[in-house]
Amino acid sequence: MNRFIQCLFALLILGYSCTAQEPTAEKSYPETIAEHRAEKNVEFKDKEQSPLTKQDRRKFKALEYFALSEDLKVEAKFIRTEGEDPFKMKTSTDRLPEYVKYGEAHFTLGEYTFVLNVYQNIAVSKKPGMENYLFIPFTDLTSGESTYGGGRYLDATIPDGETITLDFNLAYNPYCAYNDGYSCPIPPPENFIKFAIEAGEKSYGEHH
Repeated sequence: MNRFIQCLFALLILGYSCTAQEPTAEKSYPETIAEHRAEKNVEFKDKEQSPLTKQDRRKFKALEYFALSEDLKVEAKFIRTEGEDPFKMKTSTDRLPEYVKYGEAHFTLGEYTFVLNVYQNIAVSKKPGMENYLFIPFTDLTSGESTYGGGRYLDATIPDGETITLDFNLAYNPYCAYNDGYSCPIPPPENFIKFAIEAGEKSYGEHH
């Protein structure tokens, strides 16, 4: 997916930031994640891109993350769900964007197997360059503790085969975690993971 289009969409429509690109042959996975996090800190300091209020931006230093966990980058079995009815996903405001359940991601963490619903924003899927974009909002046992209580997000694209990568090291907060002036999708109850996903972005509370 064109990164500029993805970033523009994220900033203007959903109110969250862009994810890292896939590792290249020149960069290791840890290097790619570190670079992504550094870029995001720069974004949060930039008044043109940052979701932070002017006051918070002045004292912002860096986002907080869990340590990188390659065990929490998982290859999930992807099951396409045909014939789903569109629905209006709740947000932190009165806005009700229309989504459809596009598929399911089945994966294992430790001794447990979980399922996350994978969604497609209907209006966004009609925009050039966004036809393959998928959205995976979730909550887990860290929500409201070490991570934002309103849940976190993963981005994905429609997979070519029967697997989809869920890289929880790239799990990120909605912009509502930083500024209540945004309207952010609320993860549906069925996307609660009864497991502590100690990867990705932590709560922003330390910076207030």
